[in-house]
Formats: sequence, C-alpha cells, structure tokens
Amino acid sequence: MMYFALFVLIVLGLSAVAIWVFLAIAPGRIADQRGHRRADAVRVCGYWGALTLGILMPLAFIWAYADGAAGAAERDAGNQA
Repeated sequence: MMYFALFVLIVLGLSAVAIWVFLAIAPGRIADQRGHRRADAVRVCGYWGALTLGILMPLAFIWAYADGAAGAAERDAGNQA
C-alpha cells in the first residue's frame, strides 16, 4: 500500500510540473500563432511568469492576445496599399 501512495505522489508531482511548463510555454506559442509583433517578449514574459510562481502569468496571456489581431490588420492594410 505504501508503494502505491508513493507512486501516486510521484505522478501528481510530475503532472504539476508538466502543467507548469505548459503554462510557461503557452503565451509564446499563442503570440506566434496570432502573428504578434513582440512574440519573443511575450515568450520571455511567460518564462518569467513561471519563475515568479505565476505573478506575471496573467500579464503574459493578456499580452499574447492583445496585439496579434491588430498587428495582422495593420500588416494587411499595409500590404494592400
């Protein structure tokens, strides 16, 4: 029974780390997919959000969504002119 409990704790710990890494990488990927002009900066903000235990994480996600569509619209308008 003790080995099963240890196994469950290890699986839960690894799952928590995997989710934390996914949340650190997600803002940068979202910014890349949306064509954000500052995608590299958003990626770094996501990494710092993971290192600061989530303090910057909401900022990274908001920033990833904030400029992508507007940047794409500006690029499309510039290409048509």
